[in-house]
Amino acid sequence: MAENGEEKLIAVARHIAKTLGHTDTMTDDILQIFSNFDGRFREKLVEKFTDDDPRALEQTLKSLSRQISRYVSAEDSIWFNSVDASAFLDVIDDLLNVIHNWTPMAREPLVDACLRRADDLIQKAMFRLEDEFKTVMERDSQLDSESFDLNRYRKGDSTATAGDGDLLSDFSGDEDEDDGETIVPVAHPISDYNIVIDPLASGTINDLQEISKRMISAGYVKECSNVYSSCRREFLEESFFRLGLQKLSIEEMYKMEWSDLDDEIERWKRAANVAFRILFPSERRLCDRVFFNFSTSADLSFIDVCRGSTIQLLNFADAVAVGSRAPERLFRVLDVYETVRDLLPDMEALFSDEHCSSLKHEAMMIWNRLGEAIRGILMELENLIRRDPAKAAVPGGGLHPITRYVMNYLRAACRSRQTLEQVFFNESSPSSSLSDQIAWIMELLERNLEAKANIYKDPALSSVFMMNNGRYMVQKVKGDELGNLLGEDWIRNQNSKIKQCHGNYQRSSWSKVLGCLKLENNLSSSNSSSTSKILREKLKSFNIQFEEMCRIQSTWVIFDEQLRNELRISVSNHLTAGYRSFIGRLQAIPEMGKNMERRIKYSVEDVEGRINELFRGSCGRK
Repeated sequence: MAENGEEKLIAVARHIAKTLGHTDTMTDDILQIFSNFDGRFREKLVEKFTDDDPRALEQTLKSLSRQISRYVSAEDSIWFNSVDASAFLDVIDDLLNVIHNWTPMAREPLVDACLRRADDLIQKAMFRLEDEFKTVMERDSQLDSESFDLNRYRKGDSTATAGDGDLLSDFSGDEDEDDGETIVPVAHPISDYNIVIDPLASGTINDLQEISKRMISAGYVKECSNVYSSCRREFLEESFFRLGLQKLSIEEMYKMEWSDLDDEIERWKRAANVAFRILFPSERRLCDRVFFNFSTSADLSFIDVCRGSTIQLLNFADAVAVGSRAPERLFRVLDVYETVRDLLPDMEALFSDEHCSSLKHEAMMIWNRLGEAIRGILMELENLIRRDPAKAAVPGGGLHPITRYVMNYLRAACRSRQTLEQVFFNESSPSSSLSDQIAWIMELLERNLEAKANIYKDPALSSVFMMNNGRYMVQKVKGDELGNLLGEDWIRNQNSKIKQCHGNYQRSSWSKVLGCLKLENNLSSSNSSSTSKILREKLKSFNIQFEEMCRIQSTWVIFDEQLRNELRISVSNHLTAGYRSFIGRLQAIPEMGKNMERRIKYSVEDVEGRINELFRGSCGRK
């Protein structure tokens, strides 16, 4: 019954419309009156008026043209009034239905002419819809520019919406009142990226969704996507500016001072994390809502919005990868490498469709180039060690700057052990590992130190130099990731070398002093006068040699207190035992008599005291 009643109503409307259709506005008025009762009537009326009579089609187009022209020529935005916006969309729907219903009969001349007019009419409507789309998006532009407060919203708790706060405005930096220069704002660090934001208000998103649906249905996909992408790109650019990220070319980065580039890398890390973990996922969500049920359009719009910002971030990382291989840059390159690595899963999730595959590929290539840069930097460290000249000896045989630099450098690098192991892991060459690389650098350092030790004319001082540097190396290795990489065997081997240097030191320095105290086997058969004379000469020689040795070695350096005490005790044990025996032998000769105290310049305790004053030279340890 309901269907019959509806058909009767449509029939009446059709009769009235045909009867009065020769007037300019009567058909429009009838259509408007009936469609106000129920939107379904409008669709059926349009369909009935155009299903069998080309002249009715022509009349319907005239009516739709008048309605569309009224909206297209409006000075103010149609979307300022929700009633006008809804009516404009209804008229466009009517026009699209007319085109859809009559396209199969386009071979008829009159129908073909009408369809061409309909296409022109659609074009005018789409141009106005494109403007309205932009206006609606810019309606929230002020809220966009204020951005959002990242610290107030977390996934699972709430979703940040426009106007709820300032995501990036809590920055350091302001306009300099003295010289008028604007300081680039820098956002404070963010530790939690588990956030989703809605850049546009819900009502705005609904309006955009309705407009995009008509534009896509009319075949204006590209125009709709372009205006959407243009507005959203501006928002991302503003967000990057608030994060303090500048658009720098590779050439500009090459010319920057390292301290300035160091700051830029820190800002880049923050911007990359915010972009790939907050801004881009939020843009993906917004695209899916605006282009609801049009997945291809959503994908194309999303990549169009984010491509430029993504390329800007990747280009920065690439510039770091192809930059200088100076060893001091290792740690910042590691930062960039780790950031790209950690963000690759986010990129995989964001850029999952075929339109984004090139960005994922480029990110992976840059990540690999950063790994190559890290390997290249450590190779440059090798070259630095090889090239360090063996020209001037370190005063007092102390710690050499190259030892201090390399050991502290490797300790700092090995704090990123897992990352470095990832960089050096190579399935095609499993023998090439981080531990092998570190062991090779240590070997180069030892060779370099051995060459430097040969500069000293005194073999004993050469041994002191090697002990100092060897002990420092062991100390830096023990209880550290560096030691875990080198292994216990390396530490035992190094300690063995230090012990060997200790023995060389004893033989090359104090053996001559001890030789002054050595008594020949046939001395006991000599007469007392002769023995006394020989002992006095030996004592005199001992005093001279001992004083000279103490004078020289008091300027030598043993930086490690334990090693310094070990050497003093070792020297004292060897020297005082022989000296005590010698003094005892001397005191047993009657001829020495009253001259004993005058002739013996040093007591055993005095000798020990002088030995304890050795190695008091100064040398910076760190």
